Amino acid sequence: MLKIAQFEKVSFEQFEKDWLKNFPDTQDVKAVYDSIKLPKRATTGSAGYDFYAPADVVFEQGKSTLVPTGIRSKIEDGWVLSIYPRSGLGFKHRCQLDNTVGIIDSDYYNSSNEGHIMIKISCDAHDVCHKAEVGAGDGFAQGIFTQFGITYDDDTEGVRDGGFGSTTDKK
Repeated sequence: MLKIAQFEKVSFEQFEKDWLKNFPDTQDVKAVYDSIKLPKRATTGSAGYDFYAPADVVFEQGKSTLVPTGIRSKIEDGWVLSIYPRSGLGFKHRCQLDNTVGIIDSDYYNSSNEGHIMIKISCDAHDVCHKAEVGAGDGFAQGIFTQFGITYDDDTEGVRDGGFGSTTDKK
């Protein structure tokens, strides 16, 4: 197996800012930050690295929930990290990522938000009032590293600074 990436925590300051934007009633953000677990594979045959909930999270039917993971990833050029919900959440609760698949490029690591990986999930269960509950420290998403190529005539020189929409041509 090729070793091409390294998971790290973002700074407490970055995490606190992003966490409170999404979970403003949190009493002790430092405790949430201190409990963050770096993504890990469950078995030697696992392709996906499990991302763990930093605190209890509820995905309610018909709503989207953005979870700041507190994680960033240093990735070698030529590789990408794709984020998916854990299959149990999808199968049992019809939970899915709002952007279908999260794509974490290698240059996202150097963004002004420290490359903070945030995962937005919706619960599309048909049952009214259905919800999926994930406990603090439980896996809720998984990331898979994939190698990619570029075209022979690629002449891209753009530089990233941010997440969603940061690489869109702004002409």
